[in-house]
Amino acid sequence: MRGIKMNLRTLKDTPPWEWPEGTGKMLLDVLRDDGASKSDLLLAAELAGDFVVINEELVDALLSIVRSSDKSEDVRSRAAIALGPVLEHADTQGFEDPDDLQISERTFHGIQESLRKLYMDASVPEEVRRRVVEASVRAPQDWHQDAIRAAYASDAEAWRLTAVFCMGFIRGFDEQILEALDSKNPDIHYEAIVAAANWEVDAAWPHVVALLTSEETDKPLLLAAIEAVAAIRPQEAAEVLADLADSDDEDIAAAVDEALAMAEGSSSEDEVS
Repeated sequence: MRGIKMNLRTLKDTPPWEWPEGTGKMLLDVLRDDGASKSDLLLAAELAGDFVVINEELVDALLSIVRSSDKSEDVRSRAAIALGPVLEHADTQGFEDPDDLQISERTFHGIQESLRKLYMDASVPEEVRRRVVEASVRAPQDWHQDAIRAAYASDAEAWRLTAVFCMGFIRGFDEQILEALDSKNPDIHYEAIVAAANWEVDAAWPHVVALLTSEETDKPLLLAAIEAVAAIRPQEAAEVLADLADSDDEDIAAAVDEALAMAEGSSSEDEVS
């Protein structure tokens, strides 16, 4: 197991495109190992969701862990989240060209149905059910609207955070997104900014612009606000972001460059249409 731990740690610190041949098999072996430690399972589940390795067998192993009451909530939750990217990719790309996909259409629908059942099962721990919703909204279904409403109406901050995160993937929650912008919970606030950007919620504009000039805005929120500016009002992005364009912080300067490029592209598309 020591060798496995070393390999997992090395993989974590290595860009996925540089992972050696056989990485997927190694991750699969860890996920299927009943004697694997919690730390190994957590890391293997996280890595298994990467596009470089994800395949039908790894999907089956991850789903098996999410369903398993013998595994810890943390491990089950991590396995659920790992299924999100492949769901979103398959949902976005469709299934006309199987060579471009890591999973079949049948497996895609199987993941969706499995996650729906897990969410509906009250015996599944709440943390796991939250992560199941967060993963499943990457490929939207009809049941998500009610799930998000229920989560947002909860007295539990964790469920409300899940709800606002999910609003970034499911249409129809502009009013709740605007309300969440005033949340005292920094994580909910952040997800509300991301959701406002995703759906180009124009009413969020004053709030987003204010974040750019406030000295109290932390860096992750500032980066999200920079992207939101370009998404919500691309025509005004250059003027609003001018003061940040020459920031000494490389991350901020790079975010501004990306935002301006995105805004220019959006403006060009608007002119054509």
